[in-house]
Amino acid sequence: MIIAYDVGTTGIKTCIFDISDTIKLVASEMEGYELFVLENGGAEQDPDSWWNAMCVTTERVLRKNNISADSIQGISFCSQMQGLVLVDSEGNPVRRAMSYMDQRAGEELKNGMAYGLQIAGVNVFRLIKSLAITHAVAASVKDPVWKYKWVEKHEPEVFRRVHKWLDVKEFLISKCTGKFIMTPDSAYATLLYDTRKGREGFSPEMCRMLEVNMDHLPEIKGCSEMVGRITKEAAARLHLKEGTPVFGGGGDASLIGVGAGAVEPGDTHIYSGTSGWVSTVVKKQIVDTSSMIAAIVGADSDCFNYFAELETAGKCLEWVKDHLALDEIGIYLEKKKISDSKETVYRSLYDYMISAIRDVPPGSNGVIFTPWLHGNRCPFEDSNARGMFFNISLETGKTELIHSVLEGVCYHLRWMLEAQEKKIRTSNPIRFVGGGALAPLTCQILSDILGREIETVEEPQNAGSVGAALVAAVGLGIINRLSEAKRMVKVSRKYSPDINNKRIYDGYFEVFKTLYKNNVSNFRSLNGNKAAVQRYSNQTKE
Repeated sequence: MIIAYDVGTTGIKTCIFDISDTIKLVASEMEGYELFVLENGGAEQDPDSWWNAMCVTTERVLRKNNISADSIQGISFCSQMQGLVLVDSEGNPVRRAMSYMDQRAGEELKNGMAYGLQIAGVNVFRLIKSLAITHAVAASVKDPVWKYKWVEKHEPEVFRRVHKWLDVKEFLISKCTGKFIMTPDSAYATLLYDTRKGREGFSPEMCRMLEVNMDHLPEIKGCSEMVGRITKEAAARLHLKEGTPVFGGGGDASLIGVGAGAVEPGDTHIYSGTSGWVSTVVKKQIVDTSSMIAAIVGADSDCFNYFAELETAGKCLEWVKDHLALDEIGIYLEKKKISDSKETVYRSLYDYMISAIRDVPPGSNGVIFTPWLHGNRCPFEDSNARGMFFNISLETGKTELIHSVLEGVCYHLRWMLEAQEKKIRTSNPIRFVGGGALAPLTCQILSDILGREIETVEEPQNAGSVGAALVAAVGLGIINRLSEAKRMVKVSRKYSPDINNKRIYDGYFEVFKTLYKNNVSNFRSLNGNKAAVQRYSNQTKE
């Protein structure tokens, strides 16, 4: 059996899998932790909270299911990516980790890339060099190199204590093994990674250009490689056997597609969890700087993932749950607390919400929602963009608003899918995974808006941990290659587009795409100078 850790933004899910000719989930446990969203655009997490959650869930899943530590052949990871975890020589964090959502480093990006003669907002000479070496470019305020530079500038005393720069799962690997490593996909996500054949590794040229200390960068190890063994100290915390093999695993962008069974060139999958994306497997590196899409390094060294990201997908539905369905002033969908009802047959408020909106017609009676609650990356990069409900009328109710949120996420996924098709051919059918794929209504809306066949798999919310387990299975020799995921991950349900709904959605989609362009200056006015406003506010209070 293999333990796979799915390290998300809001919690860790610890899954035990049995793998032979098929892959079977034996047991799982979940533990949450906090995301600190700061007024200046920061988004941070305490790395020790990840480790504590990992230890708690490991002990719990073994004890509750009477599973012996001796039966665990190895552990692996699937985690959020593009975090900045800076540690000292003992592996202790020198500050809280900066999340992939952190957007404080606007000045660092401007000073590093956005000056002089520009193409797509990037200095032309640095753009050309970046594309030649990495086949991508650090053009987003959320890219980790700018967070690194932000710490260097704003927290020099902290920066002087830095020994290594790690990502999320790499920190947990260091806690397990005492070793500092990065897998190739995490290394690529720094945008300092040379992807040219025979030169794969951190690029001295990129580090010189962006003024990154190469001594801070760890050794690179393969995703399916055994990167170390659990130490005596870690074994005591985890309740696992000392010496248990630890595999590199991968980031969520690398492994969720594997867990979806979308592993062959041309396979497209869509993910909707806290964030969302459209990803297509390709054989060579492609980049579209105008749409902020690049073919990124994945877990399979023979392929790349052409990847378009939406910052907040399922997070939008969580916002709706907290502030529309179950809000601060106690008003509910039917003016009663569904969660308190003894008669309810719903497993959660999410299930109830989906049930309550099932009869809302396509287009939500004219309401359109934009899912940019924490800025956006693709097909436009703008940390100032925000969500909105557009075209509300006196007749609009909560059910239309909630329904429009599902549609808004799907509209944006279509926008990214169409942006991909400027360069490549995406697949039909498309695999759909993540928590969003649990709701048949969402699956049907996605099918209708895209005009594509949609396939879901068993337990689509566990696709990342399935991918992590399969990576370890390759390392252990249980399976030969990751492409075997195609036969091992079975389709559970299929959805076909309703042509009448598609016609309605086509019209709404055209309006949806205009909402950013028509409001870009308004977003900048309202959100572009928040840090300065906050500093002024603090000064006046003093």
